[in-house]
Amino acid sequence: MQVSVKYFASLRELMGEASSVIDLEESVSVSELWQSILDSKDVKFDNVMMAVNMEYVKSEHQLKSGDEVAFFPPVTGG
Repeated sequence: MQVSVKYFASLRELMGEASSVIDLEESVSVSELWQSILDSKDVKFDNVMMAVNMEYVKSEHQLKSGDEVAFFPPVTGG
């Protein structure tokens, strides 16, 4: 299955790209996708927020073919 992945804020620079399309096996969680991206890019980034199809999700959310996944650092403000 394929998913579209977007990176926002500092993650865009860290990953060296704004988006990509990734081929996955079936039954992959959004956290498993994130870990495989980190491993493939040899990058460390512990705290990340995740959204699927423009809705925040928990790390165990199971992905489906055609999903749009967004990763971004936590937002702080004041």
